Amino acid sequence: MLQTTAREIADLTGGSLVGGATGAETVTGAARIDSRAVTPGDLFAAFVGEHADGHDFVARALEDGAGTVLVSRDLGLPGVLVEDVREALSTLARAQLERARAENPDLVVLAVTGSAGKTGTKDLLGLVLSAAGETIAPVGSLNNELGLPLTVLGLQPTTRFLVLEMGARGIGHIAHLTAIARPDVSLVLNVGSAHLGEFGGVDAIARAKGELVEALAPEGRAVLNAEDRRVAAMASRTSAPVLDWGFWSGTLRGEDLDLDEDARLSFTLVVPEGLTALSGAPIPAGRFPVRPDLLGEHQAANVLAALTGALAAGVDPAAATAALDGARLASGQRMEVHRAGGALVVDDAYNANPDSMRHALKTLAHLGRSHRTIAVLGEMLELGDDAVRLHDEIGRLVVRLNIDHLIVVGDGAAPIHHGASLEGSFGGESEFVDTVEEAIAVLERTVMPGDVVLLKSSRDAGLRRIARPLVAHLERAGEPDPRADGGDHA
Repeated sequence: MLQTTAREIADLTGGSLVGGATGAETVTGAARIDSRAVTPGDLFAAFVGEHADGHDFVARALEDGAGTVLVSRDLGLPGVLVEDVREALSTLARAQLERARAENPDLVVLAVTGSAGKTGTKDLLGLVLSAAGETIAPVGSLNNELGLPLTVLGLQPTTRFLVLEMGARGIGHIAHLTAIARPDVSLVLNVGSAHLGEFGGVDAIARAKGELVEALAPEGRAVLNAEDRRVAAMASRTSAPVLDWGFWSGTLRGEDLDLDEDARLSFTLVVPEGLTALSGAPIPAGRFPVRPDLLGEHQAANVLAALTGALAAGVDPAAATAALDGARLASGQRMEVHRAGGALVVDDAYNANPDSMRHALKTLAHLGRSHRTIAVLGEMLELGDDAVRLHDEIGRLVVRLNIDHLIVVGDGAAPIHHGASLEGSFGGESEFVDTVEEAIAVLERTVMPGDVVLLKSSRDAGLRRIARPLVAHLERAGEPDPRADGGDHA
């Protein structure tokens, strides 16, 4: 945080000093809701969550050097008492960003949304921008009413770029987030079928995602996917100039897209003449090679979006593409690759919707040209009345892509198994198990050197718990038996 006192925090949030706090207590560090992460000078916010009450850890946070604490109950300890800790964090974040902009006119705030790929794009954007200046782009998906203010409250006087991820579970959610942190550059990746059950339809999802460009000032920049018609139509919802991108259409183009035998992507970024960045400076034109260490053709769209956002923020295209050479995503379980025991495990089990599931399976099929492929699939959550049909379609796609073996985990994902079985060409290649533990057991006796295993499901379906024990098993299996050679023989 920018340096501030307990008195200033109380005044901004409408709170009061309690527990003998003088108001002179100073915060210089980050805002935390996990007391275990508190370091001297931090602000500890006693958030009441589903499984823990932060008020139980206030004393520990103060002992570990917290500058002050935000509480909604007076514990008799020094701090700032507010009515609602979450709302107080949002108010404080808004004020801190306004102050940071006033003190540092070069600060650029970039925000990313989309039905799929927003966390990976945020990671890539942060990587590119970090090569050009001090950047905040947190690992993971801190994209809601709590995570976003915590990210903003990481601002320091020297911060040059602030990268935010904005998610939505309904109309008005992104508008609320942009009221906390108005972006200078808004990136909208796609409008797909994630959270269909909550929104009620794809058009409603488009209305919600478009709130990100509506928040832009006329001097901002909207970065839009030219090849998603719902995203492209958002150009009419902003007064800011638009930089659109694509592989077949768009102002900034990706050409010569290719996947090597290991499904690692590469392409050429083509920047035309006459484009200007947020500052008004010209963006150098030319052709620039892009060679990240990322799997799957679908990742190319995230890379191209991140590059376009970075160019809009003023990064030189040659420097931007160089920063991505060999790049991997900072946030785990997004097409995260593990090599163990001669096998390849692709962990994409943090999130799933029909679009991302199809992309991941197509990547697995590409790898299947020279390897045996195993897809381990779990439930895609929040699909509403279309859930059975959409899961069934994924099962049929597995067959059409000639995936060698399918393991379906959990009742919610059972239509994937049924769809694969009914497609007609599977003769026992599809297997249904009830639990993650059963899936691990099947994999431990099934996976062999040379195999490629894809783990894909929504986070709460539990497949995120498979990669670590599976990789550990493969590593043990790949170790030479010390009894096989090298000892004395009687």
